[in-house]
Amino acid sequence: MTDLMPPVDDLPVSQEQAHNLTYFAFAKPQHGKPRPDIAALTATRAGIGALPELLAGRYRVERLLGAGGMGAVYRARDLLSEQFGEPDPYIALKILSEDFSETPDATTLLYSEFALTRRLRHDNVLRLHSFEVDTDCQRAFITMELMRGMTLDKLLCERPLGLPWQELSKIVWPLLDAVAHSHARGVVHGDIKPSNVMLSEEGLRLFDFGLGQAQEGVLRGLPQLSRERFNAWTPGYAAPEVLEGQPLAPSADLYGAACAIYELAGGKHPFRRLPSTQARDEHLERELQAPVNLPKHCWPDLRSALAFKAVDRTISAAQLRDALSTPSSLRQRLRFWA
Repeated sequence: MTDLMPPVDDLPVSQEQAHNLTYFAFAKPQHGKPRPDIAALTATRAGIGALPELLAGRYRVERLLGAGGMGAVYRARDLLSEQFGEPDPYIALKILSEDFSETPDATTLLYSEFALTRRLRHDNVLRLHSFEVDTDCQRAFITMELMRGMTLDKLLCERPLGLPWQELSKIVWPLLDAVAHSHARGVVHGDIKPSNVMLSEEGLRLFDFGLGQAQEGVLRGLPQLSRERFNAWTPGYAAPEVLEGQPLAPSADLYGAACAIYELAGGKHPFRRLPSTQARDEHLERELQAPVNLPKHCWPDLRSALAFKAVDRTISAAQLRDALSTPSSLRQRLRFWA
C-alpha cells in the first residue's frame, strides 16, 4: 500500500462513525492547508492541476500512474467498497488534464470513451466501471480496473531485438482478437500503439479508446465528435488517412496494430517511427523486409496490413488474426482444397 495517503484506520472517528460503513466513503475532505505529499502528487508536469484528496466523496487518489496530452490516470482506493469488506479496493481513475478539460466537448469526449469501451465485453479489453463527476471541483472522470503489468512500449525497451515467435504469438493473437471484437461491435479504437496495450497479471489488455469512434448506426445517441482538432494521434502509428483528417475506419486500426506487431517481431518500427504520411511520401514501403522473428508464411498478410493506402489493406483484423495463428502446412492444405 502506498504511503501517500493515510489508511482509513488512522482517521479520527466517533463511535457513531465507526458503525457507519459508508462514513468514510462519503466523508468530506478536510479543509485547510494541503499536505505537502498531496501537493506534490497533484501538481504534475502534465498540467493535471490540483485534485482534491477525495473525488466524488468516495475515491481517494493515491498516486499518478501515467499522463498524456489529454489526461492522466491515477491509482485510487474505492473507500465505499473498502468499508464493505472488499479485499482489493484499488482502481484506476482517468481524468482530463486541467488545460484539456477547458476545451469544448472535452468532457463529452471522455464520456464517449466510456460509452465505446463499455460496449465491448472481451477479456483483452480494459474493463471500465463508471463515469462520474465530482461536483465540488467540477471534474469528470472514469473509474476502471487497475492493471498491474507492463505496456508494450516498455517491453520493447527491455527487448530491443524483438521477441521470438513463441512469446510474440501470445501477444499478437489476443491483441488482434480484441481489435476484431471491437470492430465486430462497431467500435474503432483509433489509436492503437504499443503504449496502449498492456500485459497485465490477468492477460493482455487493449485500452485508451479516447480517440475512438462508433461506426455508423452504432450508439446513435452518442455525439459524433471530430477528433481532428485534438491532434493527439501518435504519427508513427496513425494511418496516413487519419493524419490527413479522413473519417476513422477499421482499416486504420489495422495499420497501427500491424506497426506494433512488426516492431515486436524485430525490434524496429517498419518505417523508423516517422509520421506515416512522411513515410509514404518517401516510399519507405520499398525498403520493407520481413522481421526476423515472424514466420515466413505470415509476412504477406502483415505486409498487406502495413499498406499506406486504406484500400490496399485488404485484410481485416479477424483475418489477420487467423492468418497469424494458422500453421503454414495447414494453410497450404486449405488453399489446395479451396
